Amino acid sequence: MRGRSCSGDELFSFVRLEERVPADHPLRVIRALADEVLAGLSSSFSGLYAHTGRPSIPPEMLLRATLLQALYSVRSERLLMEQINYNLLFRWFVGLSMDAAVWHPTGFTHNRDRLLQADVARAFLQGLLALKQVKRLLSSEHFSVDGTLIDAWCSMKSFVPKDKGDEPPAPPPGRNAERDFRGETRSNETHASTTDPDARLYRKSQGQPARLCYTGHVLMENRNGLVVDSMLTHATGTAERDATLTMLDRRTSRQRITLGADKAYDVTEFVGELRARKVTPHIAVNGTVYKTGKRRKTAIDGRTTRHPGYEISLRCRKRIEEIFGWAKASAGLTKFKVKGLDRTTAIFSFFTAAYNLVRLPKLLAQQPT
Repeated sequence: MRGRSCSGDELFSFVRLEERVPADHPLRVIRALADEVLAGLSSSFSGLYAHTGRPSIPPEMLLRATLLQALYSVRSERLLMEQINYNLLFRWFVGLSMDAAVWHPTGFTHNRDRLLQADVARAFLQGLLALKQVKRLLSSEHFSVDGTLIDAWCSMKSFVPKDKGDEPPAPPPGRNAERDFRGETRSNETHASTTDPDARLYRKSQGQPARLCYTGHVLMENRNGLVVDSMLTHATGTAERDATLTMLDRRTSRQRITLGADKAYDVTEFVGELRARKVTPHIAVNGTVYKTGKRRKTAIDGRTTRHPGYEISLRCRKRIEEIFGWAKASAGLTKFKVKGLDRTTAIFSFFTAAYNLVRLPKLLAQQPT
């Protein structure tokens, strides 16, 4: 018998939101892990909010919604609120009931940014790594480090002299300002962005264009390629090495470890700092040949390269590019959509935690029960 299309709305629904989500959906494992971490942070959340006044958006819901934004490449908070409004899977993950109203995008953004600026993002990452089922997946001896450039949320037209001496004339009504940079010498010492003063003009290598950006740093363990620490700094020539030392100093254990890295870290002073911290530098040799025909002197000698573990570390360290690739291609972090070093640091740290959550369901399924 042919069924008839019925477009009428039902007044009541007798199906729970929980039943709409398949039992084997990967978000179930991710939400269980996130809820366990958030439960451990509950006491910290209490100290961030006043005890009187109108209730705000629950911090647990703010962080779950931000996770969805990274997991599903939602490009804006306005679109995220739209998705949560009609997407039952998103409602279930955030914790909203079928009849609950969705927040205004501006209110959500302000509450989320205030929460993440309180170092909650890094606490979430550390809480995730401290879970019993996650901790046994981590290596305690072998690590890798690398950095990547992430564009700031500002235009090159906003990079103007700090003294405002040659500020361009006002554009005609209805048009953007036009700038001719030809023949103009610009540097971070004399110029700054009016949109995001924390952004720095930086060029990755010869032949590459200079752009306003930040540098994101990740410390990865080599067993399963999970992020164990992350940082965001100004884009400078020494940012990668300085951030690495900071992340190593934040480790609670002081046992000897190995650290894999690319040839940009092959600097004598940096290698000396690593050895002083009981870190064996498994760094790729920078064998640049100068115009004179001489090869650059490397800081990595036979004490390190003669061991078979050195070659293993060089192979494992390439997996750190998967973290940056996921963050930029899948999570949409090719360009920050917030301004200022504090907020961009929080977003970067939280997105690296989201990468771990993406990897963990499959890794945990492979573990013996």
